[in-house]
This record gives sequence, structure tokens and C-alpha cells, in this order.
Amino acid sequence: MTSRSARYLIMMGVRVLCFLLMVFVQPLGWWTWVFGAGAIFLPYIAVVLANAGQDAKTVNAVPPGRELEAHPAPPSSDAHDEVITVRETRETPHPGHAPEDPS
Repeated sequence: MTSRSARYLIMMGVRVLCFLLMVFVQPLGWWTWVFGAGAIFLPYIAVVLANAGQDAKTVNAVPPGRELEAHPAPPSSDAHDEVITVRETRETPHPGHAPEDPS
């Protein structure tokens, strides 16, 4: 944090210097435009460098742990085919309702 703040303050100092040189250096010439561009664009560059400076550390992906290998269970000797039968029954009618005629 301290290095980012120091870098930001240095860049802002250079910006102020660019602005002063733009105003006070005579005669006007191409360097006036360079100083003006520095005074205009240095704040943007300083903010971008201060915010994205040293926090941009790469994070390596961690591979997941190895899973246990599953082997099929051996067939048991007493296994036999079981049939599951499901029978549905009618609900009992609510009190006050007549039972339905199945025919």
C-alpha cells in the first residue's frame, strides 16, 4: 500500500510540474503540447497503476484430490431375484361425499 501511494504521489507531482511548465515555458512550441498532454493524462495513468498495481497476483488452480477407485461389489451367494409388487388402493371418501360407483 505504501509503495502504491508513493508512486501515485510522484506521478501527481510530475503532473503539477507538467502543468507549470506548460504555463510558464516561453516561447510556446511543441513541448507545450507535450506538457499539456502530461497534465491531462497522468491522473488517469496514476489511478490505473495505483489500483491495479501489485494486487494482480496470479492464483494457480489447485487440482482436486484423487478420488477413491470404486470396484463393483462381488455377487452374494444368497442373492435371488426379488419382485416388488406395489398395489394401489382407493382413498376412503371424505365424510359427506358419496362413494364412487366403480361400474
